[in-house]
Amino acid sequence: MGTETTNSSNKLVGKWNQFKENHPNMVQFIVFFVISNGVTVLQMVLMPLIKYIFGYTSLVSTNFQILPIGHNLDGSIYYIFDYAKGAIGNGGGGGLAYFLAVEIALLIAQIINFFLQRKVTFKSETSISKAAFWYFISWVIISIGAAALQGLYKTPIYDYLMSSFGKSLGMTIADVVTMLINCIISFWVFYPVLKIIFKEK
Repeated sequence: MGTETTNSSNKLVGKWNQFKENHPNMVQFIVFFVISNGVTVLQMVLMPLIKYIFGYTSLVSTNFQILPIGHNLDGSIYYIFDYAKGAIGNGGGGGLAYFLAVEIALLIAQIINFFLQRKVTFKSETSISKAAFWYFISWVIISIGAAALQGLYKTPIYDYLMSSFGKSLGMTIADVVTMLINCIISFWVFYPVLKIIFKEK
């Protein structure tokens, strides 16, 4: 029984190695996809948890609306970072508490993602400080872009899910959905960026 299992494992490893040789870019993308999904799950767990903890602080009542870039259809100002004070369940935007929950969850996940993608996916030997610098710059730019887009879908998603599933459950589902959308945006933008940052020698 043990010998059969070993032989099956060896065959699978052999097929995988052959597949890697024949399709290196595809394998690289598959590994990137698996790691990114693991990081996404981590973010979806961390964000609601941090938001829940910060919900008991004055951060919820601290307005965080910066970088105006135009107006909404109703004439109100459209902010890139739009987190009006007050709990979302009470009609607010989550305040500084929501903003910090999103960014802290993203930061923790991206630090883990950086090291895993560097060593496992791209097997890079480039300068870690140089790669980290460009990774950070990319993360900031992507975060700003994702935050600007969030203004289009955040409120409708929360309103719809809270009215459909009740305030508490709806808000939890909305937390996961908005973070998932954020992660999907990051996923498709980061892959070509990382191929440049983590150039193989």
